[in-house]
Amino acid sequence: MLQQGDPAPDFTLPSDGGEDVTLSSFLGRKVVLYFYPKDDTPGCTVQACDFRDAASRLEGVDAVVLGVSPDSVSSHRKFRDKHGLNFPLLADEERAVADAYGVWKRKKLYGRTFLGIERSTFLIDEQGRIAEIWRKVKPKGHADMLSELLGA
Repeated sequence: MLQQGDPAPDFTLPSDGGEDVTLSSFLGRKVVLYFYPKDDTPGCTVQACDFRDAASRLEGVDAVVLGVSPDSVSSHRKFRDKHGLNFPLLADEERAVADAYGVWKRKKLYGRTFLGIERSTFLIDEQGRIAEIWRKVKPKGHADMLSELLGA
């Protein structure tokens, strides 16, 4: 299980913009890496729109937002376009990155057990180390809390 101070596992994933995004390419900047279960579902939409609205403030403190889910690139594009999202959504269809960050978990809903993303956020510092971890995130207000924490 990853902890504060650990090196953030590097990865390269395809994005909604059609290009591959590599985490280590952001060395020298803070990265807000958030994992969410599914495009265009109620909680995920609230969270993504909150990050959309906070993106310019976060850029002001040299932080970048990256959203990751197991959805496809085409699903991410539709989600981005529908809600005017202004940060990359990364397709982790094989769930390798979710596994590396320990967010692919056994979950329970309405008495049914299944595997899925535990909504989580990792703040990665300029040296590529994990500065903060939030697990079982509540979507509403999370982006504002991060903005305040970063002084944005």
